[in-house]
Amino acid sequence: MVGIGDTRVLVIGGWGRCGSTLLDMMLGQIEGFVSAGEVREVWLRGCVENRPCGCGDPFRDCVFWSRVGDEAFGGWDRLDIEAILGVRYRRDRAWGIPRLLLARSRPLDGELRRYVDALERLMKAIATVSGASVVVDSSKLPMHTLLLARADGLDVRLLHLVRDSRGVAFSNTKHVLKTVTAGRPTALPRNGSVGSSARYTVYNGLNDVIARSRMIPAMRLRYEDLIDDPRGKLLEVARHASGDDHHDVTFLRGDEAVLAENHLVDGNPVRFTQGPLRLRVDDEWRRRLPTRQRHTISALTYPFLRRYGYPVR
Repeated sequence: MVGIGDTRVLVIGGWGRCGSTLLDMMLGQIEGFVSAGEVREVWLRGCVENRPCGCGDPFRDCVFWSRVGDEAFGGWDRLDIEAILGVRYRRDRAWGIPRLLLARSRPLDGELRRYVDALERLMKAIATVSGASVVVDSSKLPMHTLLLARADGLDVRLLHLVRDSRGVAFSNTKHVLKTVTAGRPTALPRNGSVGSSARYTVYNGLNDVIARSRMIPAMRLRYEDLIDDPRGKLLEVARHASGDDHHDVTFLRGDEAVLAENHLVDGNPVRFTQGPLRLRVDDEWRRRLPTRQRHTISALTYPFLRRYGYPVR
């Protein structure tokens, strides 16, 4: 059984370049919500690599994350990071999902139980330090979502965010550098048409499976619909996450979102944006994606284009 506790977590599921960082930031502007970014990456990007938080400070210098580490573990240095990363890289993988779904009523084995307990303590600490009632986690990957759902003290909701597969594939061809605290910046992963289509199919398909399994309350949202009607769609998501119909979204002004400082631990570089941000659909792919690649991607992801209501031609 999925544990129901007093810490609500909204996980944004999907695959990369779907607009999850922007949605995470927008939700964080709503009272009672806190944007945490890709929480799955806190162990490596934060604790080990000390990359900048969304506020601009290195992770270990960020007051917010320092307080979270103290609350959750008595300080980040008290964690056996090597052991945690070992479990994450061995067990937090897509191929483990069928087994976890089929054995949903069975206890987790020792090392996976300890990993889930660490995630639970982390999420509870984020909620305590921020004072929020909903923690937004834009990790996207489905195994991470299922592991969170096995934490007895968390009440997990899934928001499956999808985007036109051709837009995702085109975004994956762009050279985007990650911000680092020291050393040379690294680029976000890039994939060709076939690789992008395969990953789009696998990760969105698995999120569909989780939604149909009814293990976690889930809703689906198209990125393009969010940008077209940010107020209406954001209120729908907030209602799904919190169960409350009344939320103040006055930070949305026309086609702009006025964004305050955030503490996203990882994600797209847009997380460093503060102040007004124009909301517009990134449809550059319609003009610049070569016809042959467009046809290849459309053919390989055809079932999902139809399922999500995108025109195939």
